[in-house]
Amino acid sequence: MPYVITEKCLGERYGVCVAVCPVDCIHPGDYKGQPFMIIDPDTCIDCGACLPECPIGAIVETVDKDPEYGKINKELTPSFLNNPKVEERPKNDPPRKPTNKLV
Repeated sequence: MPYVITEKCLGERYGVCVAVCPVDCIHPGDYKGQPFMIIDPDTCIDCGACLPECPIGAIVETVDKDPEYGKINKELTPSFLNNPKVEERPKNDPPRKPTNKLV
């Protein structure tokens, strides 16, 4: 079951997860007018490398942990696939949304 990027990433997009992904399944784009990242569920190999990299805990291990965003990741994949890579934000950069905390 593929990993999922959740709503916590919406407007944040640290991008540090991309560098550790061995299969290049994490892609940037805009969703609801804000920067976002998705995990391509057809490419994800469930290795878990991305999970500890997200400084705000925006990645979950299974679609079961966030079915709504599991569906959103899948639906956005075709339109995010060919977007250029993003520059990483430093892991210690404070979250932009007050509801997010560094983990």
